[in-house]
Order: sequence, then structure tokens, then C-alpha cells
Amino acid sequence: MLIGILQTGQSPDVLRAEAGDYPEMFQHLLAGRGFDFRSYHVEGEDFPTDVHECDGWLITGSRHGAYEDHAFIPRLEAFLRAAYAANVPIVGICFGHQLLAQALGGKVERSPKGWAVGPQEYDFGGEMLTLNAWHRDQVTVPPPGATVTARNDFCEYAGLAYGDHAMTVQAHPEFSDAFVDGLMRTRGPGLVPEPLMERARAQLGKPNSAPTIADQITQFFLRPRPTRA
Repeated sequence: MLIGILQTGQSPDVLRAEAGDYPEMFQHLLAGRGFDFRSYHVEGEDFPTDVHECDGWLITGSRHGAYEDHAFIPRLEAFLRAAYAANVPIVGICFGHQLLAQALGGKVERSPKGWAVGPQEYDFGGEMLTLNAWHRDQVTVPPPGATVTARNDFCEYAGLAYGDHAMTVQAHPEFSDAFVDGLMRTRGPGLVPEPLMERARAQLGKPNSAPTIADQITQFFLRPRPTRA
């Protein structure tokens, strides 16, 4: 199965040599599961020509806000609506989670609660999972037809499902603890309150549920589904 990775941002230059860029992180997360990958740097206007060019689509995280004025955002929203209508499966992570919700009629805002950084615990229908986070924007109004699959007190809509069309999560299963530590060192100062980063550093090394989310993504992509033109 060919998965198209829609790259909406880039990892910091100083971390990329060791950690890779976002597409490489997802390839590592989903390695050995029968997928092939093709990356499209949509932030740089490199778009697929057709929603059926790949068998499924994965939208990465980004430093941008889904509500910001960037040329690639409305174009990507239109592409996602077309893929959704054609029942080509979509997975969205962080910015991808937010952008798909916005494209389908939901609302994304900067949260007055501030930042979520580092390991966070989420309730996935009664199963508590720990995943790394790096965000202050949130989905505040889910789109029609979306089902909440994960939440915590900080983020009410931390996971959304759209039937067999799409699944999205706010957290970053592709982010290693080392990469989160690198983000705190390179992007965090002056942006994220230092006491919050100190608490996040103290939590790094906890058991992480990224393999469970990788299983969920795999099962979702491989689920039999009808296709529409």
C-alpha cells in the first residue's frame, strides 16, 4: 500500500541531521508494516496531481496555524475534501488533525490554556495512552460527523474519527523523546514557558504508547473500504 505523506512543515535544521525530517519520522514509526511511502512537500507547493495517486494520505505536523494565511493551506484543504469524498483514507497528526477538521467545517483556535509539551496522557475510550505533544492550537469545534476518540482535561478533542474516511490525533506518535528535548532546546526558549519545559523534561523517558497508535494507523489504512471516483 502506497502512503502519500503530505509534509506541511519541517523539523529544525539543527535537529534534522540526527532525527530526520517529518516524513522520515513517519516512515520509521510505520516501518515493517507493508507500506511504501511517497512524500510531497505541500508547504512548498509540491502537491499530488490526483487524490488516487496514492492509496492513502498522511498529513504531518507544522509550525503553522491552520487558520493562518498561507497559500498552501486552502489548496491542501480542497485536496483533502476531494480525497475524503473519494473515500481515500486520511490520517492527520497535530496540524494535520487540525487542518482536516477545519477543512470539513470544524474550528481551530489558539488555546487560552497555552502549550502542551512532552509526554501527555490521553483517554482513548477508556484506554490510557501516553504520547508526546507539542502544540498550543486545538480543535475547538469538531466538524459534523466526527467522533471523538481521545481526550484529556487539556485537550477535549485530542482524537477524531470520520467513519472509514479518516482518523486524526493531536499528539505526535512520531516524535521521540530525544526530538522533543531538541525542540525544547531549539524552538522552546522564548516561546514555551520555561517551568512547563522543566516539567516536560522530567517526564521524558516514561513508557510511550506510540507503537499502539502505529497499530491503529496500520489497521485504519488496511481496512477494506469501497472506492468512489
